[in-house]
Amino acid sequence: MRTGTGGKPSPEGEDGPDGLRAELRHKLRTQRRLRVITLVSLAALVLLVLPAFFGVRAASSDPVLASLDALEVPAWASKNDKDFETGNSLCLGVCEFRERVSESDQSFKETTKVYSQALTKAGWSERKVAGCPEMPVKAEEGTYTCWQRDELTLDLAVGLPGCAVDQVSAEQNPQAGAEAPEPIDPASCVGSTVSIKVWNAIEDERGKTDPAPGPQGVQPDQVLPTDDSIFQQSEPTPATS
Repeated sequence: MRTGTGGKPSPEGEDGPDGLRAELRHKLRTQRRLRVITLVSLAALVLLVLPAFFGVRAASSDPVLASLDALEVPAWASKNDKDFETGNSLCLGVCEFRERVSESDQSFKETTKVYSQALTKAGWSERKVAGCPEMPVKAEEGTYTCWQRDELTLDLAVGLPGCAVDQVSAEQNPQAGAEAPEPIDPASCVGSTVSIKVWNAIEDERGKTDPAPGPQGVQPDQVLPTDDSIFQQSEPTPATS
């Protein structure tokens, strides 16, 4: 130990106990700051980044298609779903239109039944209006019903499976020189095809009346008088003598 004047111990150098304690305190403060920074970063991640991520994810998903996903139909009634979208949600030019095509393992009658029950449970109301369907559907080929909920209208068409439709099309439109198609095996061609179309009600004109209807039918042309006297100059009244 070094001694100063009068034999008293001199202050320890930087490598002495005081220096070690100062270095230890510095390390502890640094660790505490790192822990605080880590906690703040995690809080920012939870409070800002994750909500933003899920918000963008929710905004990018179509709520109408999500509502179709939520329909309580058996798994056998909604297979190989294919979705199609056109237009835009702001109805700039054309309102948004959605269509979902699915396959069902059961007949169109049983499939229509489960979809009708699911739509009713989801708040849709069936409506019967002119133009639904646009063309009559044969009872042995399928069903076609129309629905409405809030600002949306929905068409549910359930028909024969694709294999049966192809068979009917080949029989009704034979190609020149082509052999007649072989009959389909009823045991292998089963099920049905489901088509769901959803419009904005503002663009669905079916069932609406024109608030300012114009003339109905063909209006007859105006008939002009045929008396030639109207084209002749009237004679002056003779003067009295």
